[in-house]
Amino acid sequence: MSPLAEKMLLTINERDLICNLDAPVLLMVSGGSDSTALAYLAAELHEAGELGPLSMLHVNHKLRGVDADEDAEFVASLAGLLSMPLTTVEVDVASLAEAEHANVEAVARRERYAAANEALADMCRRGEVPISQGRIFVAHTADDRIENFYMRSIVGTGPGGFRSMLYLNGQVARPLLDVGRDELRQDIIGRIERDLPVVRDGHEMLWREDATNQHTDRFRAFVRHEIIPLAKERNPQLVSTLTRTMNLIGDEDDMLEASAEELVARHVVRLDPAEEGCVLSPMLAAERVPMLRRVVVRVLESLLDPDDRVETTSVEAVLAAFDGGKPRSGYVANIQGNLAVSANRNGVRIEPMAAFRTRRKRS
Repeated sequence: MSPLAEKMLLTINERDLICNLDAPVLLMVSGGSDSTALAYLAAELHEAGELGPLSMLHVNHKLRGVDADEDAEFVASLAGLLSMPLTTVEVDVASLAEAEHANVEAVARRERYAAANEALADMCRRGEVPISQGRIFVAHTADDRIENFYMRSIVGTGPGGFRSMLYLNGQVARPLLDVGRDELRQDIIGRIERDLPVVRDGHEMLWREDATNQHTDRFRAFVRHEIIPLAKERNPQLVSTLTRTMNLIGDEDDMLEASAEELVARHVVRLDPAEEGCVLSPMLAAERVPMLRRVVVRVLESLLDPDDRVETTSVEAVLAAFDGGKPRSGYVANIQGNLAVSANRNGVRIEPMAAFRTRRKRS
């Protein structure tokens, strides 16, 4: 087994990224260097008996014309070389984004993961394995994580945000978060030196390059090409240093999140499903603000749409409903998602504004 495959296996085992060796794993492969390396390494681990059944998914967003079609051809050749089943999905993301008046990248991400969830469910059904045991492997690297770290440093983030990325988020696993992009590219090149088969595109490249990654007018590309190179000049070991730092932050964040979850279980009462919303117990007013803030974030995440990011102003509006160790009777605020926040001696209530107005009329 190659050193990099061993490193990926170590991350998988230390972070409990798979349920068992029979569980299917879907690889999301774009054709770029990171996902191409993921496919090679996952195939190596599968051959060594360390990963279960593998399959690939490629989503063509139809955003880059001929280049996008060549990406799909490259991934098809890679799947053939590694004898992996391949699902290819085409989605006209630009048309969807225009029709929905939405951000192109957000729509692309949504459609990509919708396709991945469907493909994984199909794998699990065919393998007669519970869907909950299946995993979607994505090729985010330590470099991607560092980019997120700096992006959040610039625009701000909430509790735990500086851990940057989770190794496991639901069924989505990131087994390459401890590996740098340069390591992955060198491993692909090293396959030739080890007399291992490789796939080349029509230009004899070992992976596909997305030209849009070079455009510094996009925020991530700006951080990637302008900020991080300067940081690496000051600290050539930036990747390992920041990865270690983010993991320390992550360990503490996990501990605090577990405490917040216990508080939610004890002091947050869900309303009748027909009413929607919840009530935060007056006893939460005794908690320190940092912990109360985490409780509020968790509650709002459960009430908002899955794709909505909880806004800081919404969290602060809920916190303002507690004052002097008790709820502020008579307090009312309108926050994102058209949710109403109201307080009385019985606690702080968060519910749809329509439900709040109906209650007010009845009373």
